[in-house]
Amino acid sequence: MATDQSEDVDKDLSSGSQSSGLMERIRTFSPKEVFTWQLARTLAMGQGLAGLICGTAISSQYLASSFHVNTPMMQSFLHYTLLCLTYTTMLLCRTGDGNILQILRKRWWKYLLLGLVDVEANYAVVKAYQYTTLTSVQLLDCFVIPVLILLSWWVLKARYRPVHYVAVCICLMGVGAMVGADLLAGRDQGSTSNILLGDGLVLISASLYAVSNVCQEYTVKNLSRVEFLGMVGLFGTIISTIQMVILERKEIAAIQWSWQIGLLFAAYALCMYTLYSCMPIVVKLSSATAVNLSLLTADLFSLFCGVFLFQYSFSGLYLVSLVIILIGFITFNAVPTPTDHTDPATASFPVCEDGYYSYPVAYQNDIIKQEVAVRISTEGEGEAEEWRNDKEKRRSGRCKEDVGLSTKM
Repeated sequence: MATDQSEDVDKDLSSGSQSSGLMERIRTFSPKEVFTWQLARTLAMGQGLAGLICGTAISSQYLASSFHVNTPMMQSFLHYTLLCLTYTTMLLCRTGDGNILQILRKRWWKYLLLGLVDVEANYAVVKAYQYTTLTSVQLLDCFVIPVLILLSWWVLKARYRPVHYVAVCICLMGVGAMVGADLLAGRDQGSTSNILLGDGLVLISASLYAVSNVCQEYTVKNLSRVEFLGMVGLFGTIISTIQMVILERKEIAAIQWSWQIGLLFAAYALCMYTLYSCMPIVVKLSSATAVNLSLLTADLFSLFCGVFLFQYSFSGLYLVSLVIILIGFITFNAVPTPTDHTDPATASFPVCEDGYYSYPVAYQNDIIKQEVAVRISTEGEGEAEEWRNDKEKRRSGRCKEDVGLSTKM
């Protein structure tokens, strides 16, 4: 009985301490601890990536609607070739373990699978528009988020907190508002020839994107951004070339080339090249899940541009959707995500180029306070030790004087 009562008392004390700790956090909450420069930079760069995706969507829309050009593999071939020419060449110029020959000797098959996954993810989502509606693509494309969370938990050992799941739900609510605005505006466009096949392609594409993004996060945080882009560019170029020759020979031969078509192809390739080059930087600053939450606004940017370029009807729900997604993104990034295999105090924070962790302001303040406390305690111990030494010296000096006096007498 006494043991049971003591356990109940311990539970009450622990629950009371947890509630008091929560109230203390709420009372001492400061917006500066959440709205940091780190968060602002991640948010701005994420929206920049969303703008690049918007550029690829607009150029593809012009190619398909104005010039009747539907060659997704050729478009992919162009940006993979640019990645290969830039980053694979950089790997060729490296020496030691970073050289391309050493990388291929150790893990060529891994990058071959990664290149295949990335190419097919791009191809599947473009192909899905031929069979299903725009609304289905926008909704089912969000499947990448839960798959990313699952893979991050399994592969990267990320341990998400309840607030992260709430943030994801907030972002998905924003996507729902965007889809609702599309339906109200009558923009449920696309083919309905085989909705089941089209929806399946979207889900496959989302799953493949999740695998590619988790591999990207692991590579850029543990190996090298240049290695990731160089290998994806190399194998992506090879795979897209083979697939383009097999699947799109007739479509490419039927293109009536003009400077407008060439400019649109160049715009698409440059947007994708910049997206691939910058995305690893943002992933290293945050995580693949956070970046994909930020990219949910890409469809909104395309809709805003479509209002001026393609005479889409505007709805106030688009702005509501944008605000909701941004709120969810900020909520997700405001709380760190520790991992199992690293120190919880530093696991969720990005590593800078020089090898140091980039901490939020709140954790910087905590670290400074701890360092000051340790320094004060250390200095206090040092002063006490000096005082004891001085006391021993004075005592020994007095003893010597007493001995000397007794000898004289």
